[in-house]
Amino acid sequence: MDYYQFEFSKINSEESEILIAQLVEINFEGFEEGVNSLKALIPVKEFDESLFNSILEVNILKYSKSIIKEQNWNEKWESDFEPVLVNHPTTSKPFVFIRASFHKENYSFEYNIEVTPKMSFGTGHHATTYLMVANMSGIDFKNKTVIDFGTGTGVLAILAEKMGAKNVLAIDNDEWSINNAKENIEVNNCKNTIILQAETIPKGNKADIILANINLNIIKENIVEIKDAALNETIFLFSGIMLHDEHKILEELTNAGMNIDNVFRKENWLSVLAVI
Repeated sequence: MDYYQFEFSKINSEESEILIAQLVEINFEGFEEGVNSLKALIPVKEFDESLFNSILEVNILKYSKSIIKEQNWNEKWESDFEPVLVNHPTTSKPFVFIRASFHKENYSFEYNIEVTPKMSFGTGHHATTYLMVANMSGIDFKNKTVIDFGTGTGVLAILAEKMGAKNVLAIDNDEWSINNAKENIEVNNCKNTIILQAETIPKGNKADIILANINLNIIKENIVEIKDAALNETIFLFSGIMLHDEHKILEELTNAGMNIDNVFRKENWLSVLAVI
């Protein structure tokens, strides 16, 4: 599968975060933030020029466009990827080290995770995934059932199993992400994680912990299914929500009968911990 890569220049961090949220809504899948720059990736077959232009009418930005061939991805990945270091947010102790196969393990961290994301979202570089990983440190996963809704690379599902979850259901609607998550789960020797390609959480699936690093609109569209998958005292951890939408997500979750336990913030993004 070939991808379009758009590189935006002269863009600050706030503009970048807003643009990412808008591009996610029109099926962009991968992002790489630099100093005053942003690279955004979308499958050629998913690109809608009219929707893209409507976003640019609001965000007047300079950009260049190129095609990345599928066979060139590994070379690009190896040249760009740096390990992600996540510390416990309360103790600052080394928590998770997310690395590629060509990086050495770092045993000062509690957990090492190896990922090759290809075009999938979720390496820990972006604030939303970082928030999810960091705040999973405060949840007890031992012998729990977990649903990772919008798994991307599978990094959150992998971490959940490494933290002691007895079984994990990792769901994504994108075939590329599903295949990538399977590869990453295998290389991390996860035996209790099942990968499922689906648009939402299928009926009948229940979990003690539900992880959802997606976006506000997808949460709203799937809130009934998310709630239906809850057991008594289920813990929910959401991310992919921008700071200016805080009131919207809190209202949505409260109306669904969830109790807000905490809100975590990083850059222009937030993560919400809720229970039911």
